Amino acid sequence: MGVETVEQGAARRSVIRGTGSALPADVVSNADLADRLDTSDAWIIERTGIRERRIAPAAVKTSDLAVEAARQALAMAGVPAESVDLIIVATATPDNTFPSTATQVQAELGIRQCAAFDVAAVCSGFVYALSVADAMLKTGPYRRALVIGAELFSRLLDWDDRATAVLFGDGAGAVVLDAVDGGARGILACRLHADGRHRDLLFVDGGPGTTGTVGKLRMKGREVFRHAVQNLAAVSEEVLAAAGLKTADLDWVVPHQANARILEATARKLGLPMERVVMTVGEHANTSAASVPLALDKAVRDGRIKEGDLCLLEAMGGGFTWGAVALRF
Repeated sequence: MGVETVEQGAARRSVIRGTGSALPADVVSNADLADRLDTSDAWIIERTGIRERRIAPAAVKTSDLAVEAARQALAMAGVPAESVDLIIVATATPDNTFPSTATQVQAELGIRQCAAFDVAAVCSGFVYALSVADAMLKTGPYRRALVIGAELFSRLLDWDDRATAVLFGDGAGAVVLDAVDGGARGILACRLHADGRHRDLLFVDGGPGTTGTVGKLRMKGREVFRHAVQNLAAVSEEVLAAAGLKTADLDWVVPHQANARILEATARKLGLPMERVVMTVGEHANTSAASVPLALDKAVRDGRIKEGDLCLLEAMGGGFTWGAVALRF
């Protein structure tokens, strides 16, 4: 599928051509975690909606999952890898401090000429990366982008901490994004925010510039929940207003899959029925920057999201960072 063009001077939009995902084969159930933690399947489901998660073996790298998801997205789009001229990977778990994981994806896909870099916005990472790619496709020389969210969050977990160990999993999701002149499809509006004052509510207690170690994830769940519902509802309304839309216009909301209770509370605040919210948190848990593209790919492949549907993508993560994208698929 090539890049569509129409009359010169028509407004340029970034259109999703294909989606893809990658999940490790190993499934870890709540019962598996209950064998080592003071928890139970019922406790985890009641508080999070999570039933299982995928955990990658030690030999798997973040770039491995990113490449697999990218190949699926390229196959759905029907375009060769070498036609991509921009790669952005959203991740908080890069293969290395440097080089960027995006350059590793570039090399594995055999792409010789393209820009490639990572975005670090934790669970908001894919929304941030999609917004950056949209701006670069609209205003720069770039015509086709791979935007990927990929995480091995299991590598950051303290497996003795019941409050966080049950929440997260590993995975990757990707989209092929094309610059298209004219037409109704594409990204309609993006809005991003951050507030570093809340850093201590959700963070990793290490890093090359502080401890020289990777560190472990730390979270104050109740405070994060309150900020998440408030911020996600507000940015969703903001981006819909920027796109000239109302909540009632939406066909689907594809949220960050942090916790079923956050998804339900945010939907209530927006006045949205849960039937229009894509939920994968039960089977994937929280995969950070990978969660939105993983959920998007699942809903596209099972036929829920169809060409022409109005969709809202939203996420909040450590920092705090949060944002939303309104698009016509």
